[in-house]
Amino acid sequence: MTPQTTNNLAFNASPILEAKYLTRSFGGLVAVNKVSFVVNNNEIFGLIGPNGAGKTTLFNLITGLIQPSSGQLIYKGDKIIKLRPHQIAAKGIARTFQNIRLFGELSALENVIIGRHIHIKSGVFNGVLNIPPAPIEELKTKHKALELLDLVGLSDRAFEKAQNLSYGDQRRLEIARALALEPQIILLDEPAAGMNPNEKQYLSTFIRQICTQFNLTIILIEHHVPLVMGLCDRIAVLNFGKLIALGNPAEVRSDPAVIEAYLGAE
Repeated sequence: MTPQTTNNLAFNASPILEAKYLTRSFGGLVAVNKVSFVVNNNEIFGLIGPNGAGKTTLFNLITGLIQPSSGQLIYKGDKIIKLRPHQIAAKGIARTFQNIRLFGELSALENVIIGRHIHIKSGVFNGVLNIPPAPIEELKTKHKALELLDLVGLSDRAFEKAQNLSYGDQRRLEIARALALEPQIILLDEPAAGMNPNEKQYLSTFIRQICTQFNLTIILIEHHVPLVMGLCDRIAVLNFGKLIALGNPAEVRSDPAVIEAYLGAE
């Protein structure tokens, strides 16, 4: 496939994740209603819509936290809807959460180390008894975690408890922990929530950086429309669980259905 150029310098227009008629009902409420889309390799893909549109439910379906009522999810050619969250993570799909989920009593470094658990091969028994290769593996894991903290600007706070970090720092720590998984896709759930304009600008630049540096595909939910429009290659818009628009930022911004449901006349 020929790389396409949009907000991202170049993303490979070949599919890595595909949703086919994905549906999830909770009793009489249809939270996600026959949603279909394709996300391409190295793409920054935005997911927007009003509160209650089904965005986080869709993330929960992709990561195996809940199962669909019907439909299919295909990742790199394999069906993944029946896999458990740890199995999906092991395949290379990581995420952050709308409500930050860090281990508050643990240090920033320890939180990132936990994110690397699927890459630790020596096992708990060898680690407790300090039997090779556990000591060497532990050093490598710590070194990698420190590199990721440095990447997100938290190397000087590595040994502080996560709960003592500022909101913005906790957001960055969540991203570092997701990167520790060495994923191919990262799902970011409202990464700019609670950030000031300067922090949002930094975040936008940082997301582009990690997308290129780690050869990642990014899918993000975000309510800050200027950030989404300036960052994403393509954007999907949900309303009442249905996909009402899908296209590049210019197409989505001018779509009458999107304007009516979400963006407003202005």
